[in-house]
Amino acid sequence: MTRFPQPDDRLVVEPGCERCPALVDCRERIAWGNGPTDADVVVVGEAPASGEPDADSWRGGNWTGMAYTSRHSGRRVRGLLADAGFPGAFYTNAVNCFPCDGDGSNREPTAEELANCRDHLGTELEAVDPSVVVPTGKHATETVFAFDDRALDGFLDAVLSPVESGVLGCAVLPILHPSYQDVWVSRLGYEPDEYVAAVGDELASLVG
Repeated sequence: MTRFPQPDDRLVVEPGCERCPALVDCRERIAWGNGPTDADVVVVGEAPASGEPDADSWRGGNWTGMAYTSRHSGRRVRGLLADAGFPGAFYTNAVNCFPCDGDGSNREPTAEELANCRDHLGTELEAVDPSVVVPTGKHATETVFAFDDRALDGFLDAVLSPVESGVLGCAVLPILHPSYQDVWVSRLGYEPDEYVAAVGDELASLVG
């Protein structure tokens, strides 16, 4: 069973951050990175979802204050990493606040919001000092690549293709965002179990 994170797992970087006024208006809580601060693997999502405030668990980062704690994406990506052999990963986001679209749903974070939060991400990565950073999806991959001024030229081509980050001092291994995994995994030529195995094999080779 995938362990649900507890508040003590959080790595709070800047309590009450107000760098992005639109996100301050949207959020209930800032969803900080969480998990073991000596983890070999850090998983980076896009942003916390709106969440389900009345759920018994897996309420979502906007309510728990912890990245990747939603019922769908949070459970799924944590299950993927556990099945791949890395249950003790650290989880965070490219943007730490829920970006609302005005109707209660998520919108894509803006370039300015990604840039504003990149300092927070850098602080978390420095504190954890992982062997591998695993961005999930296009926006997370773009913001991790930005540390090295590396452009993302076609996200699907980057999936499971590790690159070295000189700035971060570790490998970067993009994977599919859990919300789109079912749509894209077959187009990459994998069966679902083959994809999990491929993630595990790549991580094992990079962690050493």
